[in-house]
Amino acid sequence: MADYREILVALDCSSVDDRLIEHVSVLAQGLRSRLHLLHVVHSHTLDQERTLRKSASLRLNRYRERLLSEGITAEVLLRSGEPEEEILGEIREHDYDLLAMASHGHHLAGRILFGSVSRTLRQSADIPLLIVKS
Repeated sequence: MADYREILVALDCSSVDDRLIEHVSVLAQGLRSRLHLLHVVHSHTLDQERTLRKSASLRLNRYRERLLSEGITAEVLLRSGEPEEEILGEIREHDYDLLAMASHGHHLAGRILFGSVSRTLRQSADIPLLIVKS
């Protein structure tokens, strides 16, 4: 099996994050991996940025505490901007072995209008990608 010691976990602060955390915690325990919990705040105003950043920080820190209680090393990372660009930037700037994220199963109209973060990362990331179905 590949040596996935540093795992970047892209979270979007939605209900699918719980399922993703379940999967990566099992993986991290088995491989003694360190998890890097990343959320990209995508906002349009300063007030929205502050609110979303605070909410994301609380949620990610709860996950971090849970993982620490299970013996898994985890750190919280918050970035702001376009999710695809910021996740790829994080990958370029650090030495991660795996990117884990959840799919959201957008309908055709959603894919056309909003694009797909997982599709972009699947095509552009230069590390293995684990996509957990929502």
